[in-house]
Amino acid sequence: MVIVINIGVLAMQGSVNEHLRMLSRIRGINPCEVRLESDLEMVSGLILPGGESTTIGRLLKDSGLDEKIIKRAHEGMPLWGTCAGMILLAKEIVNENYFHLGLMDIVVRRNAYGGQLNSFISKMKVPQVSNDVIPLVFIRAPWVERVGGNVKVLAKFNGRIIAVQQNNLLATSFHPELTGDLSFHQYFVKIVERYKQDKKAALQLPFCGG
Repeated sequence: MVIVINIGVLAMQGSVNEHLRMLSRIRGINPCEVRLESDLEMVSGLILPGGESTTIGRLLKDSGLDEKIIKRAHEGMPLWGTCAGMILLAKEIVNENYFHLGLMDIVVRRNAYGGQLNSFISKMKVPQVSNDVIPLVFIRAPWVERVGGNVKVLAKFNGRIIAVQQNNLLATSFHPELTGDLSFHQYFVKIVERYKQDKKAALQLPFCGG
């Protein structure tokens, strides 16, 4: 019997459908849109997608979903922030005072690589994630300027930190959902699977998105 795990994508703004499509390609994963507290209760992991971090942050605050996500994260639920999602997870944003979740012990600089016209694609190997070279898509991307002692740096690009992990929290400057490569989604799924195994029966959730 294949055990199906619900993994959510915060569906307020940004590259939501792209993440849902990537998750749907992984056996045993049921991708779910998360807009409401009731949606959040159905999932064992959550992706915060790329988009406008200020807009997503404001919508999270206005909806009250911010407090529910913070509570689930403190209980151990895995979160993965891509681009804007990385900014939302950070404890500190350089020279900015926008709302963010403040869950991850990292200091992030918004639009660190420049504006939309400075977007670019590169490739590199991230050994902890995959043995293969992974495509990296940077769009108005942030980078991590400093990390706390309990944060693991997964990847640097030209000396800048672009992928980090702190226990069940994962953050990337770039957009794996805009490539055909599943490596980072599969890596996040493994984090969710370990979390679900630790919780066992407590997380036998019904299907979401039906």
